[in-house]
Amino acid sequence: MFRTLRRALCVAAALLLPLAGIQSAQADADAGVDARAGAGYWHTSGRQILDAAGQPVRIAGVNWFGFETDIHVVHGLWARDYKSMIDQMKSLGYNTIRMPYSDDILKPGAMPESINFDGKNTDLRGLTSLEVLDRIVAYAGQAGLKIVLDRHRPDAAGQSALWYTASVPESTWIAGLKSLATRYKGNPTVVGIDLHNEPHDPACWGCGDTARDWRLAAQRAGNAVLSVNPDLLIMVEGVQSYNGSNGWWGGNLMGVAQYPVQLDVPNRLVYSAHDYATSVAQQSWFSDPSFPANMPGIWDKYWGYIFKQNIAPVWLGEFGTTLQPAVDQKWLAELVKYLRSTSAYGADGFHWTFWSWNPNSGDTGGILKDDWQTVDTAKDGYLAAVKAPGFEGGGSGPGPGGPGDPGGGKAACSAVYTVSSDWGGGFNAEVKVTNTGTVPLTSWKVSWTWTGSQKVTSMWNATHTQSGATVTAVNAAHNGSVPAGGSASFGLSGAPGGGGVPSVSCTAA
Repeated sequence: MFRTLRRALCVAAALLLPLAGIQSAQADADAGVDARAGAGYWHTSGRQILDAAGQPVRIAGVNWFGFETDIHVVHGLWARDYKSMIDQMKSLGYNTIRMPYSDDILKPGAMPESINFDGKNTDLRGLTSLEVLDRIVAYAGQAGLKIVLDRHRPDAAGQSALWYTASVPESTWIAGLKSLATRYKGNPTVVGIDLHNEPHDPACWGCGDTARDWRLAAQRAGNAVLSVNPDLLIMVEGVQSYNGSNGWWGGNLMGVAQYPVQLDVPNRLVYSAHDYATSVAQQSWFSDPSFPANMPGIWDKYWGYIFKQNIAPVWLGEFGTTLQPAVDQKWLAELVKYLRSTSAYGADGFHWTFWSWNPNSGDTGGILKDDWQTVDTAKDGYLAAVKAPGFEGGGSGPGPGGPGDPGGGKAACSAVYTVSSDWGGGFNAEVKVTNTGTVPLTSWKVSWTWTGSQKVTSMWNATHTQSGATVTAVNAAHNGSVPAGGSASFGLSGAPGGGGVPSVSCTAA
């Protein structure tokens, strides 16, 4: 789907979430998901993705777009430091980033724009777009997040139906894929490449016309990538139409049953679909009288059968919504149930990356709200049941950005503020502090500024001072020591109610 990049000024309504809360780590362990899984490069076995030790893993992440646009870098760096964004992704329980790019960033000397270097992103100053990508890969690897590179556009001007255009031929596309595969060879933070985003009409699947047959093109490109880096996963999206059945761009994988993609290296193929709600476009199934009960049958038809027949893993590379229409809320609840909860199935489920982390996707919005800080807790809450354990962090291995520790071995922390109840005259909130550094914390301090007249009336598991609208909370004696990767929480009551979620900062010692 072509998404405009206008700012989405949407306010998440209070929603009755039909899903269970975040499952405990013990429940995940009981379901057979090892929190230490994910080391090394990955491969496939039937419908599962396995790590280098043969342990099953589940991709459960977000899309962070921008490298495909005319500023040639992920969006939001005008507002925040890239490390704080990655830390926040991890603190929310996401374990993978799908990173869209266009071939423009592969041109010699391509430079990023709209990066704020004033006290943030200082180590990105003067770097090319690819060098910034190197830094993001390195820090993500240290934090324990994996990255899937997504060739989203041939150039920054917009998406294309086919994998090539008049100005960007197939040879350029394949050369770019091979260049990135070579660049990150030996660095298993980058676990795969999504060959081309959302092929659509006139692209076909299995028609045999080499100028339009996406399945044949994916084989050519996938084998070219594997010829230089045989360890990568090859993600192949669907098309729009197959035998008269029309679906979402990139979301129709019906042709796989008769015309599977065949790669030279076995156990490297992952099929990828996209699926959206009415905030992106109307589809006939949304107005079916049986909606949303009809949706599992729709998903089975277009892409789910690949998983259910144990043909290959299926990754829902994009799905999203503003979550404002009631029909979209029902759609997302049904979809999350279809993807199979981690508590019940462990890693034996569909893989996914939500569109998007960014708030500035005009027809979906994002996990972050427009301030690039505050979490849309309604959207994040819907995804709780299908989040999965993270992966072991550490050096990101050989390849650009690999040597050295981007965190410098320093104490660091992040904090997430959540309103747990609001009754108009007052409210309760919880703040979770996570050690995002590589050394234990001995103490921490969290600060925020409310936009209204709220005052703290009580606080537990921390002490506080308040000056005007600014609150500073310091750990209690029993929870100041936090191991690397660990967390501590404190709570508060305040009045009056109705205050928005403020941006919070965390200082570690």
